Amino acid sequence: MTGGTLAAEAKGTAPMLIEATIAGDIAQIKAAIASGADLEQRDAKGRTALLIATHADNPEAAKLLIAAGADVNAKDDILDTPFLYAGAEGRDDILKAILATGKANLKDTNRFGGTALIPAADHGFPETVRILLGTGINIDHVNNLGWTALMEAVILGDGGPVQQEIVALLVDAGARDIPDHDGISALQHARKRGYAAIVERITEGRRPL
Repeated sequence: MTGGTLAAEAKGTAPMLIEATIAGDIAQIKAAIASGADLEQRDAKGRTALLIATHADNPEAAKLLIAAGADVNAKDDILDTPFLYAGAEGRDDILKAILATGKANLKDTNRFGGTALIPAADHGFPETVRILLGTGINIDHVNNLGWTALMEAVILGDGGPVQQEIVALLVDAGARDIPDHDGISALQHARKRGYAAIVERITEGRRPL
């Protein structure tokens, strides 16, 4: 399909934009945007084109959509947004572009009641954690499971170098060791698992509750 034909067909229709984004076709994405496609049209899972581009880790497509004004906080059927997903899955180039808009809802939460920082910490993305800690995000937010980013970095990690780095970033940024719903702290969990380096790091930087 030529760009001209696409522009004619895409005017006022977002499905063309969705399809182009799924295909990762930058030329078609540009043409759909230029022809006025609805940036907030959803696919069968409730995802916008920007969220689809974020899932695909396609910074070029995502940046085009962000520049065109796509909503960085648009929820899909499972309560993910481009911002939340970029943080959770370490899509750092896209995350930076989203944060640069100044429109990311730092207080927004996923289906587990967690901010973007919490899954970034437990999924093992230190650079993403570093980026998010440079914002005003609540470092001590507690999700529906009763866990903070520090807690998840300990109990959902393997205690290895990556998780050690993430724990250090959180502790250095002022994260408090808030106990879980059972009254067990991240430090206690780390001790139980034999994560000596993490125990030492939390102990060194532990702040009173």
